[in-house]
Amino acid sequence: MEHKKTYNSTELETKHGLLTIEGPLPGKELNELEFHEDLVAFRPPAQQHKAIVEIADLPEGRILIARENNTIVGYVTFLYPDPLERWSEGKMDNLIELGAIEVIPKYRGSGVGKSLLKISMMDDAFEDFIVITTEYYWHWDLKGTGLNVWEYRKIMEKMMQAGGLEYYATDDPEISSHPANCLMAKIGSRVDNESIQKFDQLRFMNRYMY
Repeated sequence: MEHKKTYNSTELETKHGLLTIEGPLPGKELNELEFHEDLVAFRPPAQQHKAIVEIADLPEGRILIARENNTIVGYVTFLYPDPLERWSEGKMDNLIELGAIEVIPKYRGSGVGKSLLKISMMDDAFEDFIVITTEYYWHWDLKGTGLNVWEYRKIMEKMMQAGGLEYYATDDPEISSHPANCLMAKIGSRVDNESIQKFDQLRFMNRYMY
């Protein structure tokens, strides 16, 4: 499958100043930018910076960022699902995962996450894809925000809805292990029925066990 990546950008005015929301960017450009030390949700900052550079250079990989001058203060990643997850078992070349989205505490509540997703979905290529995201409460910064799981889940849902993703039911054991976890997805307008059926089978792999 050909992976077309069309660059888009916008500026976002926040109470802390102007941010540039842009992407997808190639690894070389990402490597030349600073990576904010508060981006610690998934790995230590230096390791995560290296990881997004590597993702950007994958054929299907996309990294969009929120940038304050020369410093990355937020980002979103898109790539094929982890081989260990059920979502890769269908070997669908038109199913891609929103793997991570992170914004430094200073800019949370400023619409940065929503802007990252809106700019991502401006790329017409996404109409050929099923985009999924799996939300697990143990990845959420409950301590830093002071929110409970349900308040945080509501924020995550609103942010994903800004990118056109909606809630989908699934019997995936990890998602089913806590009621706050969820699967959200956006099915592009050019995705064929066979792919949609395949996605439905991936969502409910345990239905024949009972």
